Amino acid sequence: MQRTLVKDALNAPGPLDAILLQGWVRTRRDAKALSFIELNDGSCLKGMQVIVDAALPDYANVARANTGASIEVHGKLVESKGGGQKWEVVAEKFTVLGEADHTYPLQKKGHTLEFLREIAHLRPRSNLFGAVFRVRSRLAYAVHQFFQERGFHYVHAPIITASDAEGAGEMFRVTTLDLENPPHTEDGKHVDNSKDFFGKKAFLTVSGQLEAEIFASALSSVYTFGPTFRAENSNTSRHASEFWMIEPEVAFCDLAGNMTLAEDFVKYLIRDAKEHCAADLAFFSQFVDKGLNERLDFVLQRPFQRCSYTEAIEILNQSGKTWEHPVAWGDNLQSEHERFLSEEHFKCPVTVYNYPRAIKAFYMRQNAGCEPGRETVAAMDLLVPGIGEIIGGSQREERLEQLRAGMMLHHLDEKNYWWYLDLRRYGSVPHSGFGLGFERMLMFVTGVGNIRDVIPFARTPGNAEF
Repeated sequence: MQRTLVKDALNAPGPLDAILLQGWVRTRRDAKALSFIELNDGSCLKGMQVIVDAALPDYANVARANTGASIEVHGKLVESKGGGQKWEVVAEKFTVLGEADHTYPLQKKGHTLEFLREIAHLRPRSNLFGAVFRVRSRLAYAVHQFFQERGFHYVHAPIITASDAEGAGEMFRVTTLDLENPPHTEDGKHVDNSKDFFGKKAFLTVSGQLEAEIFASALSSVYTFGPTFRAENSNTSRHASEFWMIEPEVAFCDLAGNMTLAEDFVKYLIRDAKEHCAADLAFFSQFVDKGLNERLDFVLQRPFQRCSYTEAIEILNQSGKTWEHPVAWGDNLQSEHERFLSEEHFKCPVTVYNYPRAIKAFYMRQNAGCEPGRETVAAMDLLVPGIGEIIGGSQREERLEQLRAGMMLHHLDEKNYWWYLDLRRYGSVPHSGFGLGFERMLMFVTGVGNIRDVIPFARTPGNAEF
């Protein structure tokens, strides 16, 4: 007989004379002549109640069906006589596939998030993390759906790279050299990187943007979606050493079009989660973030605000607040500033644009008409309540000489970016793009407050378990 998933059994249009369920025991309660088992297979938040009659020939197996054990049940799907569920299964054959002894750590009690991180191999079986990773799976699908519906092409950017993507973060070195006795140059003073596997220094990527620009210069609209890495010793709730990024790149698109695409994308993902993950979002709203539904609806119902960096600095300095990091024109906005703008001042997502040229990357398009000392570039950051920055992007500099000037300003060697300069020599066009941190989007949609809890196996300083 073909297996039925619990989510499909719970939504069955009518009773079934024969059904096969397979999953794990969440709870078991024994009465005089019956045992009541909650079976969950991860397909949805709720479990299916299974009733096992003591008169069954294999009833003795029930004693082995402790919490955490895997079981197989053949039986009938019938209307439930108890409250809280429409259907239940009356077992006709009951089999324990894999036992779980008394040391199984996920018993029916509350567990701290810190403890659950220590058992990341088991935490997906909990209600919270089952819900988190179902939403993650669904939103990954929705990412592709959004771009494919709009004619974008999916590009697989390399994970190993020799480019530092303009210094977007500290990088992990990839090498096959003997680190205890590496080869040296003829003068004996330096490591000879030409003897390494790739003939030069190589790293794990911090961004697929530069590669996406190559393909946007041929296919017009592309996106990358894959893991990126930062070798930064940061232990905040918003940072991880390995995370996933979505990076669209669009030819013939300016900054305004880029901001509109970012807004449409965020709203699309929220709508998709509300439509396809309603039960899981209801769980988050009840147990994780009481105001989650209202916040998501608020974001969907209103256009995002747009505010120039210069206006943002004025708002912050006129707020009357004492900042941990005082801010003046030319400074990077910190998390406290970003959250104030979105949570207290605008009280909705806000896109801050036109940042100082000196604090942004070399490839961002220089704006015309700037007053001396206040040169800006066509950069933008999307800030959302509860998180701060969720998207960062820009219109790219498509003019060759201005791009070379930007590289000089940031002390970059043109030889390392010869191919990037070629894109401006051969049919250059205005183009824009952004990066969205997938885990930060998941934090926003679920209300979960720590990035370690929205990625299956967190990679943070000092932690590479599992």
